[in-house]
Amino acid sequence: MTRETGNAIVDLSFKFALDIIVFVENLEQNKKFIIANQILKSGTSIGANVREAQNGESKIDFIHKLKIAAKEADETEYWLLLCKSSENYPFNPQLLEDVKVIQKIINKIIGTAKSRG
Repeated sequence: MTRETGNAIVDLSFKFALDIIVFVENLEQNKKFIIANQILKSGTSIGANVREAQNGESKIDFIHKLKIAAKEADETEYWLLLCKSSENYPFNPQLLEDVKVIQKIINKIIGTAKSRG
């Protein structure tokens, strides 16, 4: 089930969080609890911060929340790359592709917001 708000990054990051939850369940079934916990926290935090940015008190606050989302996306990419490179770890290449798209969109939004003085 996806949620459609009409805001591409809000919807994309929400869907990504749902996909992360499914992937984490797979990790936990394989007893990879520590990595699962890290991915769950960072992967779902992206959307939470994107969502929080929508109600920013100012442009500076909006940009700050999106920068936090960008950091969480970078961290999520790191954990996914660890799974990809580690033996006996499940890996979902679509998640890595999706987080890279999310990173590009968030960085573009930040750049646009900064340029609008």
